[in-house]
Amino acid sequence: MTKLQVASSPHHHNQRDTGAVMRLVVYAAIPGIAVQTYMFGYGVLVQLALAVVTAVVTEVVILEIRKKNTERAVKDYSALLCGLLLAISIPPLAPWWIIVIGTFFSIAIVKQLYGGLGFNLFNPAMAGYVMLLISFPVQMTAWLPPVSLTIQNVGIWDTIHTIFTGYTATGFSIAQLQATVDGATMATPLDHIKTALSEGYIISEGLNNKIFNASMGVGWAPVSFAYLIGGLVLIKAKVINWHIPASMIIAAMAVSAVLSIYDMSTHASPWFHLVNGSLIVGAFFIATDPVSASTTNRGRIVFGALIGFWIIVIRTWGGYPDAIAFAVVLMNLAVPLIDYYTKPGTYGHQNKVRNMAKPSPAKKSQQGDK
Repeated sequence: MTKLQVASSPHHHNQRDTGAVMRLVVYAAIPGIAVQTYMFGYGVLVQLALAVVTAVVTEVVILEIRKKNTERAVKDYSALLCGLLLAISIPPLAPWWIIVIGTFFSIAIVKQLYGGLGFNLFNPAMAGYVMLLISFPVQMTAWLPPVSLTIQNVGIWDTIHTIFTGYTATGFSIAQLQATVDGATMATPLDHIKTALSEGYIISEGLNNKIFNASMGVGWAPVSFAYLIGGLVLIKAKVINWHIPASMIIAAMAVSAVLSIYDMSTHASPWFHLVNGSLIVGAFFIATDPVSASTTNRGRIVFGALIGFWIIVIRTWGGYPDAIAFAVVLMNLAVPLIDYYTKPGTYGHQNKVRNMAKPSPAKKSQQGDK
């Protein structure tokens, strides 16, 4: 007699196993990682190495404690991908313990505490990012300027030395490395505009800075486009569906367009929001997590659209300039409700939710008699 086996998510409607899917996502991220390294230095690769090692070791140790199959879990590459997504989200020269703590939290608490892959409620990488940003805001916002705007040339040895000691081999601190060619302290494009608005400047005045090139942040736009290429490859290869990326980007641009039309002096354009932050990498590589995202096509559209909505709301009125992690974690909580109201009805049967809203024929007859 054949036994019916039911597995937890992620469920893939193709012949690839989970490990193959995760590997393809990692491969698709390589163009973005390469451009990010070129624009912001070797720290991206060092953080990536620390994150992957921490993620895999944490996963193996916890699975050994739980007496689970460690080889199968490691070969699914989910821990590696989690570390990768967290590593590319933090400043390249953040102290080594930042990425170690964040990755450990993502794997041990957010993923394994809930039962492992397929049982986690939240996106592990984004939950880890939120924890780090709230706990260590100074370290998590210490972004360096793109290489083309730096005063000091930070090589691979200086990068490693800074991540582990806080200073380059020649004695420069991270604060000194943050200075751009005009002597100003570096801020991300989103943070720069948010600060400018708080000081009474308008958008056009905020964009009048060397870190922008025709409203595109120097270094940031090429990184976004590189991840866009990888994301489109994932859709082409049917690793992810188009529903979440498309609805998320369209919703974010629609909301920002409405705000910009209302007052373009204090609200940035849709194009600005698209290329100056992590909207693209979030749409293709983060929000599409098969475990913590919605599982129905209609649900994915709703899920992605609401993430896009919250991104612009938080960027505009929230305390943090980039809001991908907060929006994703917030909508992870709503996934069960979204799936409940968007699940397709069984063939030959009316949808239960719709049926509850309609009175039965007998009830209609009684209402007619009255």
